Amino acid sequence: MNKIAKALLDSKSVHIEPNPDNYFTWTSGKRSPIYCDNRQLISYPGYRKLIVEEFVNYIQDQHSEVELIAGTATAGIPWAAWISHELNLPMIYIRSKAKGHGLKSALEGKFEAGQKTLIIEDLISTGKSSLEAYDHASNDNLEIQSVLSIFNYGFQEAKNAFNEKNVNYHSLCNLDELLAHAHNEKLLNESDVEAVGRWARSFK
Repeated sequence: MNKIAKALLDSKSVHIEPNPDNYFTWTSGKRSPIYCDNRQLISYPGYRKLIVEEFVNYIQDQHSEVELIAGTATAGIPWAAWISHELNLPMIYIRSKAKGHGLKSALEGKFEAGQKTLIIEDLISTGKSSLEAYDHASNDNLEIQSVLSIFNYGFQEAKNAFNEKNVNYHSLCNLDELLAHAHNEKLLNESDVEAVGRWARSFK
C-alpha cells in the first residue's frame, strides 16, 4: 500500500471523477478527471507527519549533502519549513516572479551562492511552475540538486520539460500509484482506472 496515496485520497486532497460529463475544470481551462488540492494536507497532523518523514528519509538517503531547502510559493512553503526543521537546515522560499524593487530577486531568505539546494513543491503537473522556480534559484547561483513533490501526474509534457533542462525530480506518489490504491480500495473499478490513465497519457 502506498501510504501517500492513502493520505491524498483520505484527506480528499485528490478527487477523481472518471465520467467525462463531470470532469473538473482547471484554472487553465483544461477539463480533467482529477482535481488536486494538496493544501488540504496541512490540516491533518498525522498525514503531515507521514509526508514530512517520507521527504526526510528520501533526502537523507539520496541527498545527504544538501545545504538548503527551498519551498515554492505558496504551497511548498509549509513543507519546506517542516522539512528544514527536521534536517536542521536553513530554508528560503521562491516567489513565482522576482520583485520589481529592491534587490529584484525571487528568493526570500538567507542563502549563499553555490549552496546545494532542494526545491520543495506540493504538486507537479506540466512542470512549468517547478522549472520557473528552478530558473529563479539558478539565476541566484544556487546549485539545485532536485525538485521534490508530494504528487506527480506523470504527464509526458513534464517529463520532457525536466529532461530538456536536465533537472532531476522525485515525487512521493504518482498517478499510477494513486489509481492502483483507489482500485484496491474499491474507490474506482478497472474501467475507471483505464479511463483516467488514457486521459493522462493523452494530456496536452
